[in-house]
Amino acid sequence: MAEDKILYRVEDNIAVITLNRPKQRNAQDLDLILQLDAAWTRAAEDKDVKVIVLNANGPHFSAGHDITQEAMDQAPVDWQGEVIADLYHSETKHYIDLGRKWRNIPKPSIAAVQGACIAAGLMLIWPCDLIIAADDARFSDPVVMMGIGGVEYHGHTWEFGARKAKELLFTSDSVDAATAEQLGMVNKVVAVDELNNETMAMAAKIAQKPAFGLAMAKRAVNRTLDIMGQDNAIEQVFDIHQLGHGNAQSYTGQPIMVDLGGMKKGLKDS
Repeated sequence: MAEDKILYRVEDNIAVITLNRPKQRNAQDLDLILQLDAAWTRAAEDKDVKVIVLNANGPHFSAGHDITQEAMDQAPVDWQGEVIADLYHSETKHYIDLGRKWRNIPKPSIAAVQGACIAAGLMLIWPCDLIIAADDARFSDPVVMMGIGGVEYHGHTWEFGARKAKELLFTSDSVDAATAEQLGMVNKVVAVDELNNETMAMAAKIAQKPAFGLAMAKRAVNRTLDIMGQDNAIEQVFDIHQLGHGNAQSYTGQPIMVDLGGMKKGLKDS
């Protein structure tokens, strides 16, 4: 590959997957998503790996989807053809299916988050089992600005609670790390310069446990959430997301209700 947008290493039974587009605030284009999935798969299949850590280089975890023209041109969508059908299949494959896959890998995973974690950035951390946030971290989903009810993977209600989820979506405001911890989305908040050390220390503590016991503990919690309806709800809300694309397409001739320039400004200000 011409550019390593994802870095991967293993140390002491811990696989560390790192987003590596710091100049782009780790914005996610298709190539990054595919490299990221390859890293998750590699960690899942390595018998020596007991814990997976997801982190990011640079001051920000992720600015969300890459909405530069270059990235849009890379996307597997025929913008002159059946746009909504293409979007539905592409986003199913690259967002919902991959998010579910990463969530259910039978190894504990920890996301380490600093700076901005915007929109699609949430879709990378929510499949993880634990989240450690730096004290400068902030979380937001301003996708309602596009005329769509939120990003493709709707963890909002489960992660924030119903009323806070509505507030965040309606206002496009950010949640700081301390509030995210109070709401239960974040396990722990640490100083930004201690984020790596604290994350690796927790991963090392977990890695001391038997792998099968960890897998079964994770399955027990995930299955309980699924019985409560989480997986079905995420799938259903994904279809609502696609309805937003279709509505925008009918009004504007494009699958969002604002031009890309306007959306870029909104993400920058979030």
